[in-house]
Amino acid sequence: MTNAPTPPIALSGGADAASSRLDVQRVQIPDSVAARLATACEVTVDAAILAEASRDWWPLAMSWARAGQVASLASMVARPHTADGLAEVLRICNESRVPVTAIGGRSGVCGGSVPLHGGVALDLTGLSGIRSIDTESMVVDVAAGTFGDEYEAELRNEHQVTGGHHPQSIALSTVGGWLACRSAGQYSTRYGKIEDLVIGLDVVLADGTQVVTGGAPRAAVGPDLNQLFVGSEGTLGVITGARLRVHPLPTAEIRRAFGFASFEEGLDACRRIMHRGATPAVVRLYDETESGRNFDIDDLHVLLVLDEADPEIITATAAIVDAECREAVALDPDLVEQWLGHRNNVGALESLIGAGFVVDTMEVAAPWAALEAVYRDMIDAIAGVEGTMAASAHQSHSYRDGACIYVTFAGHKDIVGADKDGYYRRVWDAGSRAGLAAGAALSHHHGVGLNRSAYMREALGTAMHVLAATKAALDPNGILNPGKLGLPDPWG
Repeated sequence: MTNAPTPPIALSGGADAASSRLDVQRVQIPDSVAARLATACEVTVDAAILAEASRDWWPLAMSWARAGQVASLASMVARPHTADGLAEVLRICNESRVPVTAIGGRSGVCGGSVPLHGGVALDLTGLSGIRSIDTESMVVDVAAGTFGDEYEAELRNEHQVTGGHHPQSIALSTVGGWLACRSAGQYSTRYGKIEDLVIGLDVVLADGTQVVTGGAPRAAVGPDLNQLFVGSEGTLGVITGARLRVHPLPTAEIRRAFGFASFEEGLDACRRIMHRGATPAVVRLYDETESGRNFDIDDLHVLLVLDEADPEIITATAAIVDAECREAVALDPDLVEQWLGHRNNVGALESLIGAGFVVDTMEVAAPWAALEAVYRDMIDAIAGVEGTMAASAHQSHSYRDGACIYVTFAGHKDIVGADKDGYYRRVWDAGSRAGLAAGAALSHHHGVGLNRSAYMREALGTAMHVLAATKAALDPNGILNPGKLGLPDPWG
């Protein structure tokens, strides 16, 4: 079915029998308010639909699904088909002090779209499709509930352009979700992260006010209000549409693979490539553990490089990459094809959780000067948590000033026992705090959600009060996605 979220894992006992896992205050919707909401848009209180709408791909919550639980159940799902209908839902909920959690593809892995206190799960997938495209200016106007694979297919097939945004979750996620969490596509070094692609937004505030931000290629008209809402995870307003940059379809491509004796040597090669001004779409460096796991290559740290662009740009990029990797071991470029073949595979997570593993990933970004320490300290901290079977990493996105380190960990129920949740939390504490101490950002592209909320004050320091003050100004009743981003929560 098109334009429908993909469930992460089956709920044991059936979705209609699911219960809430977290012991938090849950807001029920009075009958009078429910009746008003039903006049604004399509609504449902069907138990199975409520359960599915109340979860995302958060690995911890996926393990709860095997016990027939979601983190917290919504009290109603509202699915508007117009921005006006959505605005009316927010207006009613704000007046009635009912929490609202915006949901789209629900592909997030941090619990960001979990309706922590019940209330309304606001399904944005009814707002879908490309609304217009300006191929002279290379700008597309798209509704927030549009799924990524459908968006990219229409751009390519009907307009001969590309959005350039290819997250692993492209078939599971929506444009609005990309914006809400500051998503990174796998080709971000060439095209930029989603915050680099956005030109303007349509946003509905908590009181139902509709605002339009941005619109110009560049501007000096006060602060960039686009960036106020990008990454706000539905806590400051609900994004209903966006103007995004698009690009001509590439006409040439290069693929390279190299092996380095150490992760540090590979990082240094990536840094030199970026400093020379080359921006290959993909610059992925795997540590020894992940090189063996993904490519059956031992004793080397594998670097994959892929670029797509105009032929003259490709020629220059290839020359720079080859020069900066000349001391490395040249590997078969077909390794890139091997990665492309499984890069969007998300099915392995369900299999691992079903087999009793406790697994997750932490992606952080750091300057080149701190990156080696971030890698070593996070791996050591996670490996030092009792019960950890594996801790490994790869560098997944490169920029002029730094890169993203993507850390994976695994434990197993046979080792950690019944305290799987406790083990999971201890690993996140150890890894997050080690990364922050070494100079990393808390998140590169997965966002914060519930999972990282506890670290927000540590990550932002004294700037946290600026975010809290912004929340208080735009959403004084605190109805928008409460419990997220470490912000004050009216329901505790």
